[in-house]
Amino acid sequence: MTAANFRLATATLLMLAGISAMAQSKDIIVDPKGDVPYAIDQRNAVVKSGADLCWRTGSWTPGAATETKAGELPVACECDKDVVGADKCVPASARAAAAPAAAAATAPIAAPAGPRKCDFSVTLSADDAFAFNKAALTKSAKGTLDSAVLAKLSTCAAVNTVIINGHTDRLGSQSYNQKLSEKRADAVQSYLAGKGLKAENVETMGSGKTQPIKSCDDKLGRKKLIECLAPNRRVTVDVKGPAK
Repeated sequence: MTAANFRLATATLLMLAGISAMAQSKDIIVDPKGDVPYAIDQRNAVVKSGADLCWRTGSWTPGAATETKAGELPVACECDKDVVGADKCVPASARAAAAPAAAAATAPIAAPAGPRKCDFSVTLSADDAFAFNKAALTKSAKGTLDSAVLAKLSTCAAVNTVIINGHTDRLGSQSYNQKLSEKRADAVQSYLAGKGLKAENVETMGSGKTQPIKSCDDKLGRKKLIECLAPNRRVTVDVKGPAK
């Protein structure tokens, strides 16, 4: 067979294949600009075999099949889907429509709100400070316990724990201050118990002089030093429980 006859036979086969393809499936019209990696007819439709496969040219590459467009999508989406990503075969309009739904599906689900708490802390200090070497509550301290502790306790559905911790200044020995801090905590507990706070919910403790909140220079002289250290002579009340 001569070269001319071979080309004629090949062209005839391509034409017959194109006719067969048109009968079997829809036409794939490509943009003829650039290097089209598939055989096309005069309508720029991809020629298919009898098995409905696109005829590749000798210049076919995965890149060319992806770059050549058939409408708004790569021609490979119709002819060779395995060489392009699935996301490239979805029209832009469909991606835009699906974006809100995808965002809603991936949005974190807010955790349900936990139970409301009735936790709070109160410190008897400043005007409520204990007198030096004393564990008796001042009138001001009792007023603070009424307004800042007992009043808040009335807003609690229950009282799980009440921790009362006494403190002293740094003057005196550690053992003496430990006992004094415990007496101050007990004084607060006794007052609250007298107002109806159940003893089984209360824990008292003393920290002695180990947790000062103010430092003062010894050069002040004893009287002024005692006055300066007053904030350290205190009691803290920590309450935990659910709110109403």
